[in-house]
Amino acid sequence: MESTDAVINLIHLADAPGTSGHSVSVRVLGRFQPGILTGHDFLDCEIVIVAESVNATFPVTLLPEDLEDWEGALAALRSGRSAMWLESGRTPSMKFKPDEGGGLWVSVYDGPASGVTVTVPLFALSSAWVDEQRDLLTRVRGVYPREVVETSPGAYEWRRDTRS
Repeated sequence: MESTDAVINLIHLADAPGTSGHSVSVRVLGRFQPGILTGHDFLDCEIVIVAESVNATFPVTLLPEDLEDWEGALAALRSGRSAMWLESGRTPSMKFKPDEGGGLWVSVYDGPASGVTVTVPLFALSSAWVDEQRDLLTRVRGVYPREVVETSPGAYEWRRDTRS
């Protein structure tokens, strides 16, 4: 098994340089419990928000199905619809709302801990921002591949390496 000490972005949405300086990121810090069967595929992450008067960080642990849900949210965003992500109630949730002018409003609601909601407008995103987020998701999956399988309810084992 490989691990990495490098922090990588799962999400990075930022206004173009020279504009507002607003950004919202989800940074993957590493595996939550590397080498421990039941926690190995969970990712230790943080949601980071930067705006004029707000710098906020919210810790979050992502499950493999959260990455699948993010892929679904990106499909909704590609079609111009709003999307919610991390709605389980165990972590802060995120809402992404495109506006008519091509911008995006991102809200983070930290219901489980502080009860705080932070909303950041992003008006100067790259025209390919959805594709850029898909590329980040692909990179995270490459660096942190799923290595544990559930063989029956509550029973786990290491995925067998099928490489020769």
